[in-house]
Amino acid sequence: MHKVIFDTDPGVDDAMALLFLHNHPEIDLIGITSVFGNASIDTTTRNALYLKQQWNIPAPVARGAGETLDPARPHVDWPTGIHGHDGLGNIGAPETVDLACDPRPAHRFIIETVRANPGEVTLVAVGRMTNLALALRDDPDIAVLVKEVVIMGGAFDMRGNITPAAEANIHGDPEAADAVMTAPWPVVVVGLDVTEETVMTRARLAAIVATGGERAKLLSDISQFYIDFYEQHVEDGMVIHDSCACVYVVAPHLFTLRSGAIRVVCGGIADGQTIQKADDHLFPPSAWDNLPSQNVCVGIDADAVLDLISETLALNPAA
Repeated sequence: MHKVIFDTDPGVDDAMALLFLHNHPEIDLIGITSVFGNASIDTTTRNALYLKQQWNIPAPVARGAGETLDPARPHVDWPTGIHGHDGLGNIGAPETVDLACDPRPAHRFIIETVRANPGEVTLVAVGRMTNLALALRDDPDIAVLVKEVVIMGGAFDMRGNITPAAEANIHGDPEAADAVMTAPWPVVVVGLDVTEETVMTRARLAAIVATGGERAKLLSDISQFYIDFYEQHVEDGMVIHDSCACVYVVAPHLFTLRSGAIRVVCGGIADGQTIQKADDHLFPPSAWDNLPSQNVCVGIDADAVLDLISETLALNPAA
């Protein structure tokens, strides 16, 4: 069993990733931490609680950061054209949810949970890296206690999706991402280089709903707005970025990795760009020296990943 804390900003594809983690028999989901990004921290936290309630997820929800690690960074508008005004595809989620958050802020929840389970916790982060960076700032020693950090973010050998240089999660808080990438814990980055090869088609989603019951029906309802957005990018369906990071936890053999130190550009026209100094290439002295070698996904068996996601989302324990 993989003990997972899911750091998330729900978010349509975040919702799919959450249901994957909840359904997969090898995942022990021990916490959900919210962060701002696809919507405000109030909305993403509400959404995490709403999905916890609707899908009967036992893991606690801890409210996380609502602003960037550097509070002087200017605010960027919420991507309502992608995730809807409610962050869940405008399904009409209630304004409030009758569930309480864990009393600890997300970064303290991460610290205390990791310390209570040394060497066992995988952090799966699919939004801005702010909570993880705050945890490192508050308690740097937790880095050696974390089993692995799996990130959905970045674009290494291709263009970004929020600017020509940057992917949205990293661009949303570059200072936090750079702190996370350069910390002495093992990081795997599942970025646009591989996630954009995974498209959940309408037909595949309908097949999931046919066997997955009410859980899958809610996920399908949430996804329709996102699918409409993706009509300008893919022929049919939606790209399921966040679920790919979750698949890596249980099926790393479906990905090809490249190792090397990673830095994130902070400022300028390439703000948020992720750049890896690959271990197999020599360079003169640079800002990548004496940093931990981290792994970037550069290849994916997209069909097998989609099949595993589909099979897991279609599980219906109530049936």
